[in-house]
Amino acid sequence: MEFKNPLFFILLLALIPYIVWYVMQYKKSVPSLKVPETLKYRYAPKTFRLYLMHVPFILRLVLVTLVVCILARPQKKHSWSDTDVEGIDIMLAVDVSTSMLTQDFKPNRVEALKAIAQNFIDKRPNDNIGLTIFAGEAYTQCPLTTDHTMLMNLYNNADCNMAARGVIEDGTAIGDGIMNAILRLKESPAKSKVIILLTDGVNNSGNISPLTAAEIAKKKHIRIYTIGIGKNGMAPYPLPTGGTVMLPVEIDEATMNKISNETGGRYFRAQRNAELDAVYTDIDQMERTKFNVKEYSKRSELFEPYALAALIVLILEILLRVVVLKRLP
Repeated sequence: MEFKNPLFFILLLALIPYIVWYVMQYKKSVPSLKVPETLKYRYAPKTFRLYLMHVPFILRLVLVTLVVCILARPQKKHSWSDTDVEGIDIMLAVDVSTSMLTQDFKPNRVEALKAIAQNFIDKRPNDNIGLTIFAGEAYTQCPLTTDHTMLMNLYNNADCNMAARGVIEDGTAIGDGIMNAILRLKESPAKSKVIILLTDGVNNSGNISPLTAAEIAKKKHIRIYTIGIGKNGMAPYPLPTGGTVMLPVEIDEATMNKISNETGGRYFRAQRNAELDAVYTDIDQMERTKFNVKEYSKRSELFEPYALAALIVLILEILLRVVVLKRLP
């Protein structure tokens, strides 16, 4: 908490002469009564009013202090700033076809990739990162953002069950996945724009071929890194009724290489999580571009509790002075 107008606290200095005046007046105005002897009053009990004699004065001091605090405008500040940071724009294009349920990665390919993506995103806090997911069709799960917590929340909501339930068409539309990512990057002012394509199969769906999409990416100065997910040979695939069946792994590595070479990227074959470190290292060596992050200051006024306390103190002071400690002339 901070105060917008702290100079008002100077007014509290006026309480010092007021306290001095009150003490002097009290000493002068102590009532006295002449009596022949005081022995019989020695053990007379004191009333509660005697203990409350100076309470109204204390309440007035508290009231003035609260009013000064209100005039100083207490505020809660959410600190924001306007800074320049360095980063690149990256779209993750991730395959979520039912084949990504294959269990050569643990627990399966799609869930293993989420952990890999989390690790990758954590290493690049200043980058604009977005997410395209695709199976037989593609759509944007998250646009470019520096809010990586929101990005991962949206990524965690994407799984292969969408294709299995028919929410999206099953298949592997690699070209459509690339094209969707291009649409998110084409208007970006960043000098370095990257698509990281992760798939485990062969293009067999969609409206645009992967190589045509790669040509468009090249014209837009977008670099594509392609990653083939899966081990060589046979891999276990879960059956709906339980158990697994061994299915062959088929990745169109020739097309993946062509896409990367066309756009100045690289192709990687990932058979375990550690092999993706090569992707991170290569991207970290790319030129970074400066972009401005505007953060706006937000202030909340906090005078209400002070005003409520001042009202309560004022009422108590009046009640004590007029009712409880009322003096007769």
